[in-house]
Amino acid sequence: MLYDQIAMNKRRTGYVMFGFGVLVLALGAALGYLFWNNWISGTVIAAVVAVVYMLIMISQSTNVVMSMNHAREITDVSQAPQLWHLVEDMALVAQVPMPRVFIIDDPSPNAFATGNDPQHAAVAATTGILERLNREEMEGVIGHEMSHVRNYDIRLQTIALALSAAISLLVNFASNWFWWGGSRRRDDRDSGGNVIGIVISIFLVILAPLAASIAQMALSRNREYLADAASVELTRNPQGLISALRKIDDSEPMKEADPNSAALYISDPFKHQKKFAELFATHPPIADRIARLEKM
Repeated sequence: MLYDQIAMNKRRTGYVMFGFGVLVLALGAALGYLFWNNWISGTVIAAVVAVVYMLIMISQSTNVVMSMNHAREITDVSQAPQLWHLVEDMALVAQVPMPRVFIIDDPSPNAFATGNDPQHAAVAATTGILERLNREEMEGVIGHEMSHVRNYDIRLQTIALALSAAISLLVNFASNWFWWGGSRRRDDRDSGGNVIGIVISIFLVILAPLAASIAQMALSRNREYLADAASVELTRNPQGLISALRKIDDSEPMKEADPNSAALYISDPFKHQKKFAELFATHPPIADRIARLEKM
């Protein structure tokens, strides 16, 4: 079962790259048509941006993600002995190398794992989760994150994050260009057909971030259920994770979490409570997760 999950996640890496790649190129084509009346130029620029982001994330994913979330690295056990020993113990149980350890100064309890593979992984925990959860609950949380590492979920998350960031950059470029009057470059040659092209391009620019969020949601939701189950496999104690999830759910949103990496966290760092927002949430409802754990 474990090796099937790892193999499936490796295959999904290719699917994610292809789907997000098509979205990035379509967005680039739309921008090229809007601003230069040349979709090929926009496609080439978008491809370059996507490749650059991919190379950066593949080679420096941990440093980039931790910087985005204002995390500081713990390099010695004396700096955070409880967290260090928990990560060390759960890595041993999961049979993966000891990840790098980071702490985020935020009173909201949360945690995540990132990296390109188990050999280059990292785990981050907020100061809030270290203060509010006991050792049994923290074992459940770290076991959840170590399951993401073991199952290569972190590679999928890294690739999705890189391409989502590329899409955000291109959309921000479009917004700024419109604001400064860049769209005035179009001339009198615009015909009815071109107007249709402009409308389609504008819709692509508007909908691209939503499409990226939906893609991240599709990747993230099922992985959270699987990581919860795998955490119980590692700790042999579903009650620890159940209690941890309840405390995490009954807490305030994080102050400075990066929106592009929200899917990495064990729980939604922004605490979207509205029913409509749940349709596009990257995490399944905690109540559903707890219900599944209680049946184990």
